[in-house]
Amino acid sequence: MLIPHLHFCGGCEEAIALYEKAFHTKAESVVYNREYAPDGDPDGRGIAHAAMSIHGQRVFLNDRFGNRDKSLHCAVHLIVMFPSAEELLACYEFFKEGSTMIDSFERLPYSELAGNFIDRFGVQWGFMTER
Repeated sequence: MLIPHLHFCGGCEEAIALYEKAFHTKAESVVYNREYAPDGDPDGRGIAHAAMSIHGQRVFLNDRFGNRDKSLHCAVHLIVMFPSAEELLACYEFFKEGSTMIDSFERLPYSELAGNFIDRFGVQWGFMTER
């Protein structure tokens, strides 16, 4: 089993909230640890470990490490396959604010609609439809 593990540098709780809305899912577990709390967070609500399912794929998340500079040079690129362009665009609406578009959404020989972006947390996503 291969499980993607996303690291957020203190933005994990906010990322989970966005991903829950965008992908119509819920975090299965969330374990907090003050050690991973964002700088200046008086409540110390850093996330040591969380798990959720995104389009049938188990994903781990936490507040350790992360893409601090939100660089376009990411080593990991998560692809989500949608059954339709309408569902893809509806999900992307949740991500638009604060994201950086890499490849605008367009029709490709292998997908009705596909595009790539980095969300406001520094995670690179590829959204495409199944053909």
